[in-house]
Amino acid sequence: MDFTFTKEQELLRDSVAGFLAARYDLEQSRSAVKSDAGWQPAVWRGFAEELGILGATLPEDVDGMGGGPVDMMIIAEELGRALVVEPYVDTVVIGAGLLRRCGGAAAEPLLRQIVAGAARTAFAALEPTSGHTMRDLSTTARRDGDEWVIDGSKTVVTSAPLATHLIISARTSGARRDESGISLFCSEFDAANPPAGVEIHSYRTIDDRVGSDITFTAFRLPAQALLGAEGEAWPSIEATVDEAIAAIASEAVGCMRKVLADTVEYAKQRRQFGQPIGSFQVLQHRMVDMYMELEQAIAATYLAIHSLHAAPAVRARATSAAKVTVSRAARFVGQNAVQLHGAMGMTEELAVGHYFKRLTAIEHEFGSTDHHLARYAELTRP
Repeated sequence: MDFTFTKEQELLRDSVAGFLAARYDLEQSRSAVKSDAGWQPAVWRGFAEELGILGATLPEDVDGMGGGPVDMMIIAEELGRALVVEPYVDTVVIGAGLLRRCGGAAAEPLLRQIVAGAARTAFAALEPTSGHTMRDLSTTARRDGDEWVIDGSKTVVTSAPLATHLIISARTSGARRDESGISLFCSEFDAANPPAGVEIHSYRTIDDRVGSDITFTAFRLPAQALLGAEGEAWPSIEATVDEAIAAIASEAVGCMRKVLADTVEYAKQRRQFGQPIGSFQVLQHRMVDMYMELEQAIAATYLAIHSLHAAPAVRARATSAAKVTVSRAARFVGQNAVQLHGAMGMTEELAVGHYFKRLTAIEHEFGSTDHHLARYAELTRP
């Protein structure tokens, strides 16, 4: 397997890294997330108009650049290294991924808006009783003339307060945990002015992002809001979520690279007993262990990225393996970075504390370690 980047991919990496180094100051970003807006719209416009990364992995027929999973990995890793909170994964990976795979009347125009930076999506999938299994749905959708009527509740809808469009999963037939009978619906959305039949409670998450809990009560959508064929959305959801797992694994790698580099640099500067703490062998061993965990996470992420276009079972095994490996590494690297920085590791003023929070959130995003261990075991059972 060749892990060498092409010249175009190296240029993409350098362009994203250079843009973020010049335009994405961590202190300014943390101030923005605490404001009413919760993000930096000017940065998002820069992603679309200056960098073009919102369309880098989308097809050329919707004004994208036709890039692949490796391009997504490069972008996500650099976003993680800079601790970007803008909704790249929720919009470009999940939203555009579902639209591409399902199609429908609303898909192509909305994909063009995503590429242009004019649209942002949130995926309302998890429910209060569903745990990490997105096919465990109590939300229902039924036909009523030329409309769909949706009833149910969704929880931790990340980026919903920033979204212009909401993609909703609902059961149109079948039993509660069946793979068949799941449908997707796309609706224009404004969290500040929710439509009739929608109740929303928004909040800031522990990693300085935003999310919402949403309740639908006889929420009506036109017939064309349906994405793809009725009741056949699960394969598209599963493939898209696996791609999102690979993306946040790449993001975690970027976070861990930054955290490890900062920790090594701190150990060279912080002095105790008249010498840098980095000269103590026990701390050197600890940082080597952090490096080894990071390298394993990188390898697992590469395998997941290169398996995204493989058969569904192969793809699922690789992404679950990556999620387990990256989650373990995120916990080890994050916790040890905080410990090696001492009490100041958890302060708002030091970057490592913010990275630690994001790594902790990634550990549980799109399924816990236990969930993915069970999934991997099921997929490898004879």
